[in-house]
Amino acid sequence: MRWEPLLFIMLVAGFSALAIVLFGGKHRWFASLILVYCAGLATILFTPISIDGTAPYLMPAGIGRVNLTRLAFFNLGFLENVILTVPLGLLMKAVLPKLPILGVGFVGLIVGSSIETGQYILSHQFLINRSSDINDVLANALGILIGGIVMATVHYFQRSQQKQKARQLA
Repeated sequence: MRWEPLLFIMLVAGFSALAIVLFGGKHRWFASLILVYCAGLATILFTPISIDGTAPYLMPAGIGRVNLTRLAFFNLGFLENVILTVPLGLLMKAVLPKLPILGVGFVGLIVGSSIETGQYILSHQFLINRSSDINDVLANALGILIGGIVMATVHYFQRSQQKQKARQLA
């Protein structure tokens, strides 16, 4: 019963990989990279497999814990959650370049809250022993915001280079 979320993730990833192979077109490598990232992220977030520092380990059966009050921003777990979600912000701003940075931050809070809510529900349903933590919500939002800011900066410099080339040709 504890491994049903992993089986579901692998099933969705397998069908998605098949769709990429059949219909991926010229951007198959990028779609494959996104698929590997999302499947890995889902595995780390919604199964009893966890990574503590540098090594993966299997969590014992349980319902986890909930922390809604103790804030701790200066630890390895917070930094890991930030780094884990930076690619989501990059991808979000690449797909929706006109989304304002404030909107990226708001979506980051929604995504972080959804992840932690999903972990809470799955921990009680499948005993995956995942903790729901306000620090993780904030770290996920910060990671998505950082990724969005990086991509917005890239878009800004690309537009300024295009304008400069247009001026030189004119």
